[in-house]
Amino acid sequence: MKAIVVVDEKWGIGKAGRLLVHIPGDLKYFHEKTLGKVVVMGRTTLESLPGARPLSDRITVVLTRNPAFQAAFQSTASHGDCNVVSSVEECLEYLKGVKEDDIYICGGDDVYRQFLPYCDECLVTKIEGDFGADRFFEDLDANDEFTICSEGEPIIENGISYRFMRYVRIR
Repeated sequence: MKAIVVVDEKWGIGKAGRLLVHIPGDLKYFHEKTLGKVVVMGRTTLESLPGARPLSDRITVVLTRNPAFQAAFQSTASHGDCNVVSSVEECLEYLKGVKEDDIYICGGDDVYRQFLPYCDECLVTKIEGDFGADRFFEDLDANDEFTICSEGEPIIENGISYRFMRYVRIR
């Protein structure tokens, strides 16, 4: 299982229910990595997507403790390839039989926190600067269970410098 995330220098991932920045190159990277795969996200993350709809050409698993959301979602025929689960255990049961390399954890912060122990790899887009986040990802540089496997060259887009990093769990 992999986590895929954009973080600022303080490992911030979001503010007021939205991404910190809009970087087309990172969105393209996310699309390329997750296309045809299974993406796991929380309800708030799903609701932050365009039209609050699941991503196309992926199987989306939404984790929520909100029974009203589950009932409303289940009664809608337009949700495409999407399943709603209410616990990590239910999610893991749903994912049985899916190759671990085909599962991407996509946020938000609570979902990342719950699934990081199951992730062997984290694809991190690191952006330079502090963007005043109110939601955070685990600081993998301070986590002795992960190490940097690869680090891309800096890219500057929309005035923001970022790089693609790959962290792997130390065995």
